[in-house]
Amino acid sequence: MRAPRVAFSLPTFAAMPARTAAPRGVGQFLPTISAETGPPPVDREIAALAARQHGVVSRGQLRDLGLADSAIGYRVSSGRLHRVHRGVFAVGHRRLPSLGAWSAAVLACGPGAVLSHAAAAALWDMRRSAASSVDVTIRRTGRLTRPGIRIHRPRTMPENETSAREGIPVTTPARTILDMAALLSPSRLEHLLDQAEIRELTDYPALDAIATAHPGHHGAARLQRAIETHCAGTNLTRSDLEILMKELCRTHGLPKPSINEQVAGKHVDFLFPAQRLIVETDSWRYHKTRQAFENDRARDVLTSRAGYRTLRFTDRQLERRPHEVVASIAVLLAA
Repeated sequence: MRAPRVAFSLPTFAAMPARTAAPRGVGQFLPTISAETGPPPVDREIAALAARQHGVVSRGQLRDLGLADSAIGYRVSSGRLHRVHRGVFAVGHRRLPSLGAWSAAVLACGPGAVLSHAAAAALWDMRRSAASSVDVTIRRTGRLTRPGIRIHRPRTMPENETSAREGIPVTTPARTILDMAALLSPSRLEHLLDQAEIRELTDYPALDAIATAHPGHHGAARLQRAIETHCAGTNLTRSDLEILMKELCRTHGLPKPSINEQVAGKHVDFLFPAQRLIVETDSWRYHKTRQAFENDRARDVLTSRAGYRTLRFTDRQLERRPHEVVASIAVLLAA
């Protein structure tokens, strides 16, 4: 007699749980990944941490999540982690945006490190930086070096001179300007002050205070000189501008303008009615808001439709370049 047939079937690959290949000794750190459950919890935690830090994590942070060095090494060899600096990795891909590169540099320098100097100025959006190295300030001495990172060790770095932006520890705007004052030319430093003022990141009393608090800093004296120059004209009141404008017209033989007249339903600073010329004198103190900016442009449109030309001068132009102001007005009056 023939033996009865026994029916059996082999399990299909689709039904079998997918397993990641791992070198010997690291299997305990790499739980099974199935199509139903997705990545293991620890990898989801790594991804969430990297998302908060612009794509990078440190070895210490990975250890805190429970990974042994062998498991970290496996993720590097399998292309899930990419080394950026010693002990710092990009998660998933090598290319990092500026924020990722800055975050990685700070992580590489350890606890208490902050982004500073040119990189900090770029992070605060005060100026662009094309530097090949990232500036990081640390509070400790030693021989720590990292390729691609310029490490600064100031004599003092109080806690109130550090902050955070986009989740990255960074020097405050005032401290950043002090550090940059030691490196920039006077004109570039003035531009940096302009950008800080436009973005309302700090103010002149705070800058003067930080320069005074660090008399040995290479940027302190330069910053104080820049503040003295930069502040000129910024405290002029409307009455001051009226007096200055009338004095310029009188001493240079220009016709006396009318003050605060209405044109097209809007008040204008100075009006030469016979020549249908309007002169506006703008102080940053009163014109640095978005609303003031929009109002000025809307008024110019209305007065232009009414057949008037408008010249605009800043308080600094009136104080520092009065001859240019007078020449510009005279040309249009003659025309």
